[in-house]
Amino acid sequence: MPEPPVARQPRRDDTAADANSLEQMGRIDEQPVPAPSIDPFLEPDLPPPPVDEEPT
Repeated sequence: MPEPPVARQPRRDDTAADANSLEQMGRIDEQPVPAPSIDPFLEPDLPPPPVDEEPT
């Protein structure tokens, strides 16, 4: 049976590249958590295509 992973402390230097470590160091503000999509399979809401005039 594999050993459980060891919890690591966040990096304490200026080269931390992940937002979680930067938040914990106080270098950036808390990042917002995106809201889940209501229906991820909806088509994008695009404007209608331009209407071409018929030749007379």
